[in-house]
Amino acid sequence: MRINCPFCGERGNDEFSYLGDASVVRPDPASPSAADEFYAFAYERRNVAGPMQELWYHTAGCHAWLVVTRDTRTHEIFEVKAAQDVAFGRQKTADTTP
Repeated sequence: MRINCPFCGERGNDEFSYLGDASVVRPDPASPSAADEFYAFAYERRNVAGPMQELWYHTAGCHAWLVVTRDTRTHEIFEVKAAQDVAFGRQKTADTTP
């Protein structure tokens, strides 16, 4: 499998470390149901068969955090983005939601 790092170009997956599901968002500790939300955050994870956003870290390259959209059945990679761009996109969406 090869990952196209937005900073370094296409590289073998041996240069990267897989870090799990990128769609998980840390709950707000001030929430009235914070205990239940943190339990779900820590222990209840999806086991997706198909396209999934994953966190990868470029350990042998630029040391960037990446969000890789990959099919878990075929390992086909559809998209690679810098994790900071994905996070800023989520923040902008949250800021505009009433």
